[in-house]
Amino acid sequence: MAGKKDYNLFDKDTQAFIYNMQTNAVQRMLDFDYVAGRKTPSVAAIVNPTGNDGFQKFFFGPKEILVPVYKSLKNAANKHKNVDVMINFASFRSAAASTEEAFAIPQLRTVVIIAEGVPERRMRELNVKAKQLNKVIIGPATVGGIVPGAFKIGNTGGTIENIMDSKLHRPGSVGFVSKSGGLSNEAYNIVSQNTDGLYEGIAIGGDRFPGTTLLDHLLRYEKNPDIKMLVCLGEVGGSDEYTIVDALKKKMITKPLVMWVTGTCSKAFKTEVQFGHAGAKAGSESETADAKNTALKAAGAVVPNSFDDYGEKIAIVYKDLVKKKIIIPRPEPPAVKMPMDYNAAVKAKLVRKPANFISTISDDRGEELIYGNMPISEVFKKDIGVGGVLSILWFKRLLPNYATKFIEMAIMVTADHGPAVSGAHNTIVATRAGKDLISSLVSGMLTIGPRFGGAIDGAAQMFSEAYDAGKTPQQFVDDMKAKGANIQGIGHLIKSIHNPDMRVTIISSYAKKHFKSTPLLDYAREVEKITTSKRDNLILNVDGCIGICFVDLLRSELTKQEADEYIKMGALNGLFVLGRSIGLIGHYLDQKRLKQGLYRHPWDDIAYMLPEKEK
Repeated sequence: MAGKKDYNLFDKDTQAFIYNMQTNAVQRMLDFDYVAGRKTPSVAAIVNPTGNDGFQKFFFGPKEILVPVYKSLKNAANKHKNVDVMINFASFRSAAASTEEAFAIPQLRTVVIIAEGVPERRMRELNVKAKQLNKVIIGPATVGGIVPGAFKIGNTGGTIENIMDSKLHRPGSVGFVSKSGGLSNEAYNIVSQNTDGLYEGIAIGGDRFPGTTLLDHLLRYEKNPDIKMLVCLGEVGGSDEYTIVDALKKKMITKPLVMWVTGTCSKAFKTEVQFGHAGAKAGSESETADAKNTALKAAGAVVPNSFDDYGEKIAIVYKDLVKKKIIIPRPEPPAVKMPMDYNAAVKAKLVRKPANFISTISDDRGEELIYGNMPISEVFKKDIGVGGVLSILWFKRLLPNYATKFIEMAIMVTADHGPAVSGAHNTIVATRAGKDLISSLVSGMLTIGPRFGGAIDGAAQMFSEAYDAGKTPQQFVDDMKAKGANIQGIGHLIKSIHNPDMRVTIISSYAKKHFKSTPLLDYAREVEKITTSKRDNLILNVDGCIGICFVDLLRSELTKQEADEYIKMGALNGLFVLGRSIGLIGHYLDQKRLKQGLYRHPWDDIAYMLPEKEK
C-alpha cells in the first residue's frame, strides 16, 4: 500500500475484506487471482457480523486454503494491516452504516458498495464524508471493477471462462468506465477483440448519487502512464457526461477517448422513458443521449454513430496508437489452465473416479429417495409395508405379498422373549446403571449368538446342509449325536410336544398354507419326530422354525445359489436382530418408567447360595 500511486486504487498486491459471507464471490476472486498469476490471494479475510470468528475453506488454484472470518471489521483490520479495500455486500438497509464503519478505519481507502437502492440522502452524506476523509467509494448498485492481471472485485467479469475469453487475466492498455455493470462486461469483451485488452475497468453503479463519477475515473486513467487510451459508456439522464465535455475542452483529458452515451432510442417514445438505472431518465433535452453524444463529439471525443460500431471506433483509435508506437503490443502470455471443480467435471462427464464403496439398494441423490428401483412415494402408494421395504433393502427385489407378510410375522414373534434372556437382562442392567438408550440397546444386542438368537441362522444352515446332502432325518440326528453337537433350532426349556409353542404353530401353519413348497420344513418336522421320541421338549423351536421356513421361502423366490449366499451371510439372523431390537428398546423404556425402588440388585438373587454367616 505504501508504494501505491494515487491514481491506482488496486494493484497486484491489493488485498480486500469481504463484508458479509459471500462465498461464491470470494471463490471467483480467488479463481481470478490464480489465472492472473497472483502469489497471494486478493481476499485477506471475510467480515461476517452475524457469525463468529473462524475460517472458511476455498480453492486457490488446485490447492485449498483457509480464509479467516471475523465478526468485527475492527478486529479484522487489526489483524491485517495491509488491507486498504473493503468490498461491501451488506444489504441496502445496512450498506451505509457498514461503509461508515469502514470510514472510521484509517487504513481502508476504498469501499465498494454492491447493494442497489441505498437511500439517496444517506449516499449524499457518505459522499461528503468520503471527500473529507480522502476515501474512495465505488457504487452503490455496482458489480465493481477489475484490473486485469492484478485485482478483481467480487463477481465482475462473470465466470472464469469469460475472464479468459476477454483477456482479463493479463493487462492491456485501455482504461474503461461506465455506470452499468452488465454493459461493462460486454464492453470488456469488445475491448479485448479490438485492442490489446483492458488495463482497468470500473462500473460506478446506476444509482442517482454514485460515490465516484465517470470523470473521477477518467482523470485517474489520464494520470496512469500504463493506460494509453480511454473508453467510456454514458447513459441518458443526468449531466455527468457534460463534466467530461468540460474536461476535454480544458485539456484535462488528453488521451484518446472513445465514448458513447446509451439511450438514443428514447426519442422513439412519445413519453418520457425510465430506463433500468435510477438516473437513466432524461428530464430535459440536454439530458438526452443524442444531445450528450453531440456535445462529446464537438469536444473531441471519438463518438460512434451507434453502439453497433462502438468496437469499430475503438479498433481505429487503437491501431492509430500502435502505428504511432504509443502502444507497443506485447506477446500474448501463456494462459494459465484453471482447474475444473470436481462436481462440474463429473456433470460434464470429463472425469471418472472409483467409488470408495458401492451401494445398490438405495439412493437419495435424486429428487426423492429410492429403495431399489422404487421411489419412496411409490413405497407408500403401493403400501408394501415394513416387509416390502425389508425385502427390497435386503434382497434387492420386492418379494410377493405372502413373503413380505411372513417377514413381518417373523419380526413380530422375535420382538421379545421376556426379561430373563441374556439380551433383555443386559439391557435392563445397563438401563438401571444410567446408560442412554443406544448404549443399553447395544449392551443387549452384543449377546446375540448361538444361544440367543443365532439359532435362526444355525438351524437354517444345519438343516439345509443335511437336506442338500441327501441325509435322511435319522442319519442327520445320528451324525449330530456322533459329533456331540446340539441340533440348532431343536429344543425348548419350557415348551414340549404336549405343550407346543404357539409361535411355531402360527409360523409353520402360515408356511404350509401360503408357501409354494416347504421341503425343508417337512424335513425338520421328521427330525422333530425322532428327537421328541427321546425327550418331549426336543421340539422344533421358534428360532429353528423361522430359519427353516425362510430357507424354503428364499429358495422359492430366488435361485438356490442366491438363497444359500444370503443364508451364509447371516441375513436370517438379521431378522432376529431387527425384531429383538424392538423388544430391547421396550425393556429400556419400561425400566426408565419404573421407580428405582422396584429394582433389586442381582446380588440379592444369589445371596441364598452363600453360607449363613456370610449373608
